[in-house]
Amino acid sequence: MNIKAEKPCQIVHSAIQDTLYVVNGKWKLVILSILVREGTKRFGELAREAKITPRILSKELTELEMNQLVKREVQDTKPITVEYSATEYAETLKEVLEAMIRWGENHRKKITGK
Repeated sequence: MNIKAEKPCQIVHSAIQDTLYVVNGKWKLVILSILVREGTKRFGELAREAKITPRILSKELTELEMNQLVKREVQDTKPITVEYSATEYAETLKEVLEAMIRWGENHRKKITGK
């Protein structure tokens, strides 16, 4: 058994698991891609654009905020509005998100022919 070969594999495995733990799920990467590419959004705007229910959006935003990828800002307006934006830390995912978008578009074309 080659210990040296196993260690890098375990490190890679752990890193992938850590990444998936933070961005896993149907909506987190969609939400992040909107905020990273388009900037600050109000809750309702984000729900409409992502085509996600308010209950699920709220849950996903809470988790993204907990992982320091999304910043929540309450505006002093009447009625009170809440805006969400990607943090500088989330911006480090920009290349990954763009690569996933390109891959997804290419994959759809390959599979559907469209």
